[in-house]
Amino acid sequence: MPAFKVMTWNVENLFRPAPGAAQGEQQRFQQKLQLLSAVINQLAPDVVALQEVGGLEPLTDVQQALGGNFPHLAISLFPDPRGIRVAILSKHALQDLGTQTHVVDFPTGPALDIHDLTGTGGSTPVTRLSRGALHVRVTKQGQTVDVITAHLKSKLLTFPRPGGSSFEPRDENERAQVGGIALLKRTAESVTLRIVANSLLEGNPQTPLLLLGDFNDVPEAQTSLLLTGPPGSEIGTEGFSRADQGDDARLFNLAPLIPEDRRFSRIHRGRGELLDQIFASEELLPRGSDNRRRVPVVDSHIDFQGQLPSIGENPLVRVAEIAPDHAPVTAEFTL
Repeated sequence: MPAFKVMTWNVENLFRPAPGAAQGEQQRFQQKLQLLSAVINQLAPDVVALQEVGGLEPLTDVQQALGGNFPHLAISLFPDPRGIRVAILSKHALQDLGTQTHVVDFPTGPALDIHDLTGTGGSTPVTRLSRGALHVRVTKQGQTVDVITAHLKSKLLTFPRPGGSSFEPRDENERAQVGGIALLKRTAESVTLRIVANSLLEGNPQTPLLLLGDFNDVPEAQTSLLLTGPPGSEIGTEGFSRADQGDDARLFNLAPLIPEDRRFSRIHRGRGELLDQIFASEELLPRGSDNRRRVPVVDSHIDFQGQLPSIGENPLVRVAEIAPDHAPVTAEFTL
């Protein structure tokens, strides 16, 4: 039976150097391309979802460095203010999904009625994702799979100022406000993705769905739990292989399938966190003759280059780094 392997990786600050950039900066970019392409080709996914891509140009640079192994690509039209966005590289052709490809606007609903601070201390409504999500559809040996990748609002706090932003709050009241707004944004983004997933899952027993990316929170966080859908039958529980009426709407978080000593994808202040996650609908977890679900092989490749660094609150200190601060995470299914 054919295998179908997916991968998600926050490649951290993948920006092509500006024309006329110093030779050292250009060399670092080439070294980064070599590292990314070597890891991706070694892990050999069918589809790789990337986050923190600084535009189409560096994405095509990665594609070229991969040596023609991933001839198909898609990239979000909706970056964040830094210019980073999500993207997908695929060994298989991507179907044209038209307006369904780009997910950015919040649907209506009270959970999505949130506001942000302005640089002068005022309030402005938030109506869309911090970074647009991307929906593609691929077919391998007759099996079609929907794939959505996203990069939710960071837990890193930036404080708005006239004409820019700061990493330092004016006072602790501002820190509390901005921290609360960041949580509300990430929650609204999870709700939006869940509503998109509902539209694809309901009444559709043929096409599996994968949701993967950098969710900027751990599997136990409420923002992650929102994405799984109806409660019950989580992987590793007694009810996992027992059919019930909620299965058709569920997205099973594959995190418990990662070996426990590798169940993280980033290290923050010395503490491992699994921010990069993969959710799969039940069609990709079929029941065998023993009535137990068949699960994929899942791993966080924390040793893709030595040891993951421990990062702090200021991302500017990592601008010149070559290796990303996130590990790639993969899942391999039997179709």
